[in-house]
Amino acid sequence: MNRPSASPLPILATLVLATGMVSGARAQQADLDAGLRAEVSRLAQEAAAPTTQQPGLRVQVEVGQMDPRLHLAPCQRIQPYLPAGLPAWGRTRIGLKCTQGAKPWNISVPVTVHVFRQALVLRDALPGGTELEAGQLMPAEVDVAAAPGAAVLDFAQAVGRTLSRPLPAGATLRVTDLKARQWFAAGETVRVVANGPGWAAATEGRAMTPGIEGQLVRVRVESGKLLTGKAVADGTVEINL
Repeated sequence: MNRPSASPLPILATLVLATGMVSGARAQQADLDAGLRAEVSRLAQEAAAPTTQQPGLRVQVEVGQMDPRLHLAPCQRIQPYLPAGLPAWGRTRIGLKCTQGAKPWNISVPVTVHVFRQALVLRDALPGGTELEAGQLMPAEVDVAAAPGAAVLDFAQAVGRTLSRPLPAGATLRVTDLKARQWFAAGETVRVVANGPGWAAATEGRAMTPGIEGQLVRVRVESGKLLTGKAVADGTVEINL
């Protein structure tokens, strides 16, 4: 599965602090107290929820430490929020904005969102170029958010594929670790499937370039027109209009 893109979220929570969870009197050791740390953790879990509401997923949030060099003024109201454009999985940040205090401030704290699920890992270290067999792989619960690339979830996605790089024993197998397949060669006759809003059509054409998995390919159809689409399967080009 491909690691999902997080969309910017609006401010999800406002925490009213009677005594100030980030105290100016302790500015040299500024840090989150237990209440605000729990609020940040909850916000991070809510941000990840749209992409983690699947059976078998387990989310765990790790809230990091504030920059010890910060000198923050006392604050009576701190507003946690997810900064626009940041991911909801893996290493990210949660913003903290002082909206009620003598000197308003706006900072962020590091957060790691772990997403655990069953995926395939390597039994032993393997060199790049290895053609994978079922006996070289085993299922295990792993943190699929720990690195880029969608984790490979079942044997059918992996067996017969070739590793693009060496991997150590126990490594989570990801789609990006597999060499792209060549679905067809230049000059072959291919099926061209065009999709638009509420319609689909198919025709035949001749591939002008090799059909490498997920890459753009040029195809000349029967009318003589040259089209560009993606190689998506054996002998198949998809065009989205």
